[in-house]
Amino acid sequence: MELSDILTPEAVKSVSNSLSKKRLLQEMAEKAGDVYGIDAEQAFSALQEREALGPTGVGDGVAIPHARLEGLDRVIGVFRRLEKPVDYDAVDRQPVDLVFALFAPVNSGVEHLKALALISRLLRDAANRSKLRSNEDASTLYAILTEVAAHRAA
Repeated sequence: MELSDILTPEAVKSVSNSLSKKRLLQEMAEKAGDVYGIDAEQAFSALQEREALGPTGVGDGVAIPHARLEGLDRVIGVFRRLEKPVDYDAVDRQPVDLVFALFAPVNSGVEHLKALALISRLLRDAANRSKLRSNEDASTLYAILTEVAAHRAA
């Protein structure tokens, strides 16, 4: 699985305005709706339901919200780099500024887990986080994300 199979350039954005966690999840669901044609309200509800089970802020300023959705035929993603970190109830209690939302088909099983592992490995690396934080251009962020992931897979 390649990151470019999950993420399109249009789904990557640097956000300068301050958002709450709820508004951030809503905005990511809306972007997924615009880019991939999914039902944004269903996506937002699914993200909120998943967050109710436990926060997806994994530490070091990173969150990987994820949900399973009816009607999807593959795993898709949306990435945000936030200029101003938001309180996200992360495991380390630190605010979050790098957010990668994943949406997977209801019966995706292993593909969903592979995508989560790929994103987790990518964002766990301090050098990758630093590169993403030092760039705000969406196309550069996309290039960093897909280049690093492709390099790791090789």
